[in-house]
Amino acid sequence: MTLEQSPGRRFAVIGGGITGLAAAHRLIELGQHCQQPVDVTLLEGSDRVGGVAGTTRVGQYLVETGADNFITNKPAAVKLCERLGIADQLLKTETKYRGSLVLKDGRPMPVPEGFMLLSPAKVWPVLKSPIFSWAGKLRMGLELFVPRRTDDVDESLADFVRRRLGREALDRLIQPLVGGIYTSDPERLSLKATLPRFIDMERECGSLIRAARRQAARESSESSGGGARYSLFAAPREGMSVIFDTLRERIAARGQVVLKTPVMGLQQLESGRVRLLLADQQTADFDGVLIALPAFRQAALLKTLNQAPATSDLEDLCRELSAIEYASTAVVVSGHKLDDIKHPLDSFGLVIPAIEKRRVLAVSFSSRKFVGRAPAGRVILRTFVGGAMQPEELQNSDEQLERIVSDELRSILGVKGTPDFMVVVRHNNSMPQYHVGHLDRIAKIARLAARLPGIVLAGNAFQGVGLPDCIDNAEAAAERLMNEHRSSNECLVRPS
Repeated sequence: MTLEQSPGRRFAVIGGGITGLAAAHRLIELGQHCQQPVDVTLLEGSDRVGGVAGTTRVGQYLVETGADNFITNKPAAVKLCERLGIADQLLKTETKYRGSLVLKDGRPMPVPEGFMLLSPAKVWPVLKSPIFSWAGKLRMGLELFVPRRTDDVDESLADFVRRRLGREALDRLIQPLVGGIYTSDPERLSLKATLPRFIDMERECGSLIRAARRQAARESSESSGGGARYSLFAAPREGMSVIFDTLRERIAARGQVVLKTPVMGLQQLESGRVRLLLADQQTADFDGVLIALPAFRQAALLKTLNQAPATSDLEDLCRELSAIEYASTAVVVSGHKLDDIKHPLDSFGLVIPAIEKRRVLAVSFSSRKFVGRAPAGRVILRTFVGGAMQPEELQNSDEQLERIVSDELRSILGVKGTPDFMVVVRHNNSMPQYHVGHLDRIAKIARLAARLPGIVLAGNAFQGVGLPDCIDNAEAAAERLMNEHRSSNECLVRPS
């Protein structure tokens, strides 16, 4: 493999997931904005970009192997799609099926209308819901009178919810809803690092219920004014790979995308440049390097660094990165005839509380969210297994996982017959766990990493696990790297 060289500053981005793609693209954008030549090389160890996420066709089915949408109230992903010229391809979710189900005593039941992840904005739907006992409903109503917390101590999600809404709200609804996002143990999940808006709601309004009502009224007013252009979730018409493929094309047009090229080590040169040690004893030198890998892989790579301003700082940095735990999941994607499913699938999906003692975490009705995902009269189901709460399930083979999922779908949704297809996609060590104390750890990592000249870190371990979070984190890292290497008379990059 030969890396082409061109005049101007040379930057390498290590890792071809969404974070690496967004970072490389932003570096190229910044070079154009500042009218200075920039040579950007994206290095990916596997034979494709996007990681395990991507879109494929199985007959007439459009199958997502990773995320099948992104949230739009965090603007980074929408803004990137606009800059890429693909915003007109974004689909809104289907209004007919909006809503979610939760399993109660083996039966799927609707999540109460207006329930905002941790708090109800409407009282009557909660009172009518069979999900909660009357004692549980009364305890949630008493949230209006629970004193607000005034200290700044990090609190687990479980402790916060029990304190404000009671155990039943946590066990029956909030744990599976949040688990569907973070695949985490709520007893260890940091509320401050994952859902800080609920801390703000408590502080500002003294009650989650009062705050949720105000927010719902405000959003209703803004929506009636014509301000909302997207639904809360969106996806490209032809699948999430449209974003990855467009980024790759843009990067390749002005830089390089080099696949099947893992980086084996790093060296800091006396010139201030960073040398990458590649396979077959090849090397490549760069003015700056952005590492967009999982935290534990960042630590392994940084341990190879031959020089550092302070060895103890480098050791501390690697230790903190290695301390971030990861969970693994598997997604079993299957296509079915609607006539083979007893349940009407009249929502976007189903979450399953841990107290139900099932062997799957959630089922997404993917083709109910967006049109064009399945042929007429058929549906795509995406069933999630494993996570921090059930890691033992991932010790099963793919064939065993298929049988487990088939049994659970039959029991829960009344799925019968032979599916048109069934695919198992494993996401090994893919989900960083934002445990209590995570923000303090990330602040320490940021301080230590800032002392490494020419090296910047980015990834979903730092400031959010969703697609918009990764894009935002990647672009901020690219801006830091560009500013670090500008001369005094050159363009100062302002955060986007």
